[in-house]
Amino acid sequence: MPRLVVVVPCYNEEKVLPITSKMFLNELLDLIAKNKIREDSQILFVNDGSRDMTWNIIEDLSKQNQHFSGISQSRNRGHQNAVLAGLLESKDQCDITISIDCDGQDDIGAMEAMVDEYLSGSDIVYGVRDNRDTDTWFKRTTAQGFYKFLNKMGAEVVYNHADYRLVSSKVLQAFSEFKEVNLFLRGMFPLVGFKSTSVYYKRNERIAGESHYPLRKMVGLAVDGITSLSIKPIQIITNIGIFVSLLGFAGIIWAIVRGLMGVTVSGWASLVCIVCFLGGIQLLSLGVIGQYVGKTYMESKHRPRYIISKSTDNWKK
Repeated sequence: MPRLVVVVPCYNEEKVLPITSKMFLNELLDLIAKNKIREDSQILFVNDGSRDMTWNIIEDLSKQNQHFSGISQSRNRGHQNAVLAGLLESKDQCDITISIDCDGQDDIGAMEAMVDEYLSGSDIVYGVRDNRDTDTWFKRTTAQGFYKFLNKMGAEVVYNHADYRLVSSKVLQAFSEFKEVNLFLRGMFPLVGFKSTSVYYKRNERIAGESHYPLRKMVGLAVDGITSLSIKPIQIITNIGIFVSLLGFAGIIWAIVRGLMGVTVSGWASLVCIVCFLGGIQLLSLGVIGQYVGKTYMESKHRPRYIISKSTDNWKK
């Protein structure tokens, strides 16, 4: 039987954590009772620099039950870094990990199907939402457009999969060789390879608290995903540059011909339109290129992707 560590990133989750922690524990105990995982399996909460009582709750949970443990980052580093911290800190302590958000929107009961797929030979099992009926129209439309846009931009992602996945320790050992500072985990795991499959589940409403992924963060995540995993935007800029250059060359020939014919008319409207068009294209191109230059700059520093400041007494025992 494999030893399972459930990795749960937490940021300001004092309202929902007392509720979902019981749900996580019940699922873990059920899997143990069914002899699908080892009895010393654990639930690892990763505190991502919360400003509320989240860490205090995690410490209390670890004292109440041996299956609960926790680690805390030295400061807020973002959801992706929190998930990464939990996975890499667990890779030598378990046979499989399952990462899942703390808010209860992902179906906790799907863990059993994930473990079954692992026992059948899969090293990565993606949790995929089969519907978004509980989302608003705007949230559902933007989220689905997010995945389609990422795939068109060259980022290899599993449609409607977030960060709910089972990963074997073998995959984590290979994944630890990926040293990127700019993280987009749902696009990085498909690059590792190994046998993978998907488990489908219904997405629920958030049990308590507020969402930490508004539209602004969704857009930022899309930009990070594209620029971290694909150079297609640079290729698009190159194609636009070639097209505009050809138009400009044709315009020069047209202007020379009209000049030789003596029918040129001075005017500012056409000049302003051309200048604004070319100026907009140039600024947009510089912005996209700047994203890549900035990410290259951050990668070159080789800063640590996470720093663990403290952990509960029962972690890694």
